[in-house]
Amino acid sequence: MTHTVCEPCNDCKYTDCVAVCPVECFYQDDMMLYIDPADCIDCEACVPECPVEAIFAEANVPAQWTHYTPLNAEKSAALKAVGGEGHITEKTDAKEGPGCKKK
Repeated sequence: MTHTVCEPCNDCKYTDCVAVCPVECFYQDDMMLYIDPADCIDCEACVPECPVEAIFAEANVPAQWTHYTPLNAEKSAALKAVGGEGHITEKTDAKEGPGCKKK
């Protein structure tokens, strides 16, 4: 099983989660973060760090966001394939776009 970054991260990109990931499985584009399911070890360290509650265990992804599970796999693989572009391992400044709904 893996974890999935879902809708609340879209346009509301906080990187607190990447700083605690022991296997550095996060990738990013301009809009959000993605977890590489091939590298995720299901440790759950990232879950409590997300201030917008966007990270779920694959089995617990809310029904309206299930399409984010394959999206995380596709996006992280594509970013990894272009030389690791978008690989993120350290906390950076948050991106709070107009769609951001921080809790």
